[in-house]
Amino acid sequence: MTATAIEVSGLRKAFGDRVVLDGIDLTVAAGSVFSLLGPNGAGKTTTVNVLTTLMRADQGTVRVDGHDIDAEAKAVRKAIGVTGQFAAVDDLLTGHENLQLMADLRRLGNPEDVIGGLLDKFELTDAAAKPVSTYSGGMRRKLDLAMTLVGRPRIIFLDEPTTGLDPRSRRTMWQIVRGLVADGVTIFLTTQYLEEADQLADRVAVLDQGRLVAQGTPADLKRQVPGSHVLLRFADLATLDAAARVFPGSTRDDEALSLKVPDDGGTKSLRGLLNRLDEHSLDADEFSVHTPDLDDVFLALTGHKSAEETA
Repeated sequence: MTATAIEVSGLRKAFGDRVVLDGIDLTVAAGSVFSLLGPNGAGKTTTVNVLTTLMRADQGTVRVDGHDIDAEAKAVRKAIGVTGQFAAVDDLLTGHENLQLMADLRRLGNPEDVIGGLLDKFELTDAAAKPVSTYSGGMRRKLDLAMTLVGRPRIIFLDEPTTGLDPRSRRTMWQIVRGLVADGVTIFLTTQYLEEADQLADRVAVLDQGRLVAQGTPADLKRQVPGSHVLLRFADLATLDAAARVFPGSTRDDEALSLKVPDDGGTKSLRGLLNRLDEHSLDADEFSVHTPDLDDVFLALTGHKSAEETA
């Protein structure tokens, strides 16, 4: 796989008069997790459908694993795996039979070795002989992802893979994703769950009404939103009074003996803040750095609340 797993430039897609993707540009590094965030209807699934050759774009260029998705669609499909919003498993078959079906379609030479390894990896060995209709939602999701891995894809598209899962199953999926990345797989993840992106993604892009409104690491995006501050707590009111004079524009809480000092959360500014305390011979009993989370970023950039907030 090339150093850049996915390159997208000027991607546009419309359905009639409705523009779904309006000039998307993004780059995904190989061996990383790239998360595409956005509210319902933002264009996340359409983006995945175009990048995986399931849908043709109206304009723009896309290269996946170094291959043009239009001119080299077959090579792209060989390099990728796709797990959609809903588990694409056959309820009438057992877990083993579902994996066997994928192995047959991929014409694997040693299917039992691959199937056995995946069942073990996803902790499905005990349920391998049971019909998938008896599986829980988390088990179905794990089997769906295992089926995607039968062909050993270098790039995996996960389109809202944990929607509807309970917190425990969601965290199990996160562990699996981290393991895949550790093995060198690239993950393109779409999600409405901001905690999920914060936990997994090396880079995040926020999509709203067909346009990318921000890109960067989770930490970069959080720093773009006002509200970062350092909270200082003091031993007595006199020290709090003195500190408040040192940091004009700060917010004090006399009852808690605390002072909220606006700050960007970076090490340089934090060092400067502590040095100023030292210059005035002031000691804080404790301090903590508070920065906006991705919920704040999402709301500030899109004007929408996240899925967790509206659920």
